[in-house]
Amino acid sequence: MNLNNHFINFCKNNNLEINSDQIDIIKKLNNFYNINFNKSFLKKFFSKKKPKLSFYLHGSVGVGKTMLLNFFFDHINQKKLRQHFNEFMISFHDFAHNKKEKKQKNIIEQFVKNLKSKIDIIYFDEFQVTNIVDAMILGKLFEQIFKEDIKIIVTSNIKIAELYKNGLQRDQFIPFINIMKEQSIECELKNEDDYRKSNINDKQRYFYPLNQETNFKINKFFRIITKEKKHISKIVNIKGRDFKLENFYEGIARFNFNDLCDKNLGAEDYLEIIKNCDFIIIDSIPQFGDTNSNQQQRLITLIDIIYDKNIPLAVTADQNIDKFTSSRLLENTFKRTVSRLYELTSKEINL
Repeated sequence: MNLNNHFINFCKNNNLEINSDQIDIIKKLNNFYNINFNKSFLKKFFSKKKPKLSFYLHGSVGVGKTMLLNFFFDHINQKKLRQHFNEFMISFHDFAHNKKEKKQKNIIEQFVKNLKSKIDIIYFDEFQVTNIVDAMILGKLFEQIFKEDIKIIVTSNIKIAELYKNGLQRDQFIPFINIMKEQSIECELKNEDDYRKSNINDKQRYFYPLNQETNFKINKFFRIITKEKKHISKIVNIKGRDFKLENFYEGIARFNFNDLCDKNLGAEDYLEIIKNCDFIIIDSIPQFGDTNSNQQQRLITLIDIIYDKNIPLAVTADQNIDKFTSSRLLENTFKRTVSRLYELTSKEINL
């Protein structure tokens, strides 16, 4: 496979700047593919060298990591899966729960063999680990994934060595880091500009500060987009837990920040809630600091899932999007959230 010319044409057709750093990553991805999937290439050049099974691309927010791996993923002709990492881990925990109820053993091995029967390569966009339960299991899980010769491609804001930094019981996460270092081609993509911010236009739906004028604007916007839609009483059931969508109009959902992020909700809840949504409004996003870091972490998870599902947003917030504060622990991770808020609140909508 030769991706270089395809990527140059892709950039020209989409009026994108042809960036030499991105071209270099494309060449490395092309080589990664040939090594792992072109058997004649593998036999000729790497008969004595075991190929690395993971391609790990990291860099700051908005530099084009997702665009590059989306392009690569779309062009490979393999059994493949693109999944949000939280969604992947939920599927594992559900599988494990069912097997434990039946008192079955070797659960990780069973899960991975089932995975192998369906796919050759997995794509995790914006990989991060925040859950201690996941952190403790990942070493064994990924060891088995690589044992079954399943390839993995990853984007992240974080270097492999800094994953789950300052996390609880991080010593139990070190085996996973060592496995990823051993199995990964690790590359950094650099760019001084956040490309998401360059696309901001007059359609941006980010309203601030939290005052009477902003409230008037968002209410007017909400009336306009729901004018021809019917108000529906919607209850989402997540494994026996009910979540009521109070402000729901045929796929348009409006929430207060506290309803989503000041309650004991997580990725599994958010995934089920937004399955019903084509457009989302989130009211009253506050400033963040060390005193409300749990709520901030939930917002990070929520925005990651909304972004992954490509759902446009409107938002009201305490401050201009460039003036968000953060808890110390989440400062770097939150940069991705802010960048994604730029894009999601200026995304074209068709309701």
